[in-house]
Amino acid sequence: MIAAARQRIGVTLARIPRAAGRWSRRADGIANRGLERAHPALLGAWRETSALARRFATWAGPRLRPLGAAFFHGLARAERWVRRACAATVGAASAASAVLTPRRSIGASIIAAGVCLVVSQFIDYRGVEIGQPGYAGLPEVANPPTVSVQTAGHAHSYLLVPLGALAALLGLACARRQRRGLGLGVIGLGLLALATILLVDLPNGLDAGAQTSRFSGASAVLDDGFYAELAAAAGLIVGGLLYYARPCLIRISSSGRAASARRRRPRPRASSRARAARSA
Repeated sequence: MIAAARQRIGVTLARIPRAAGRWSRRADGIANRGLERAHPALLGAWRETSALARRFATWAGPRLRPLGAAFFHGLARAERWVRRACAATVGAASAASAVLTPRRSIGASIIAAGVCLVVSQFIDYRGVEIGQPGYAGLPEVANPPTVSVQTAGHAHSYLLVPLGALAALLGLACARRQRRGLGLGVIGLGLLALATILLVDLPNGLDAGAQTSRFSGASAVLDDGFYAELAAAAGLIVGGLLYYARPCLIRISSSGRAASARRRRPRPRASSRARAARSA
């Protein structure tokens, strides 16, 4: 019984490939007959479509050709404008680099820092806010009242005004000449201004004084003038260091000048045997 069952299973499995082959041959024949029937219709549709395309190209070509020519002429004109704008930009940058040298730029930054130091002396640098804890959590529009407001120069009797003016004059001299002593002078003025700000303005600015006994919740706060003069003093120090370092003054030896001249000299065109034969 077991052998008979195995024989029947083997016969069934042997029939599966033959049945699949018959079904595949039938499907192939049906597909071939469908393609043979559809081929004339597809060929006629293709011919009609190509004829319509040729007619449309014949009709639209003369009419669209001027538009295409105008489009490409516009592209060429835009390219010329872009090239001219790039050349003008390069020329302007070259002219600006010849006028605004690194030495002059550093001198201008020192002058700007000196002027900012002078201006910051007339800006409020501290004040005493009354009832500040009661305004915690409120929008920024609601600010506590401020009393005992003082300008930055009031704390040190406007000592930094002549110091900033002197720094601006040194910056003007730095822009015109190249001497390391000027840079040291600017650094010294910046350090003197920074020491005055940190040793005089900062303690006085954070001291509420008698306002704590007159008002409850009074606290001293620093205002924009303090940070402006602090930034101006830092700018003087940085400008003086840059001027003293002289990063753009590099001495070129005679060999370096000769090498740069050789690089700028136009190279001869490469020769070949055919060109030598033609010249002979």
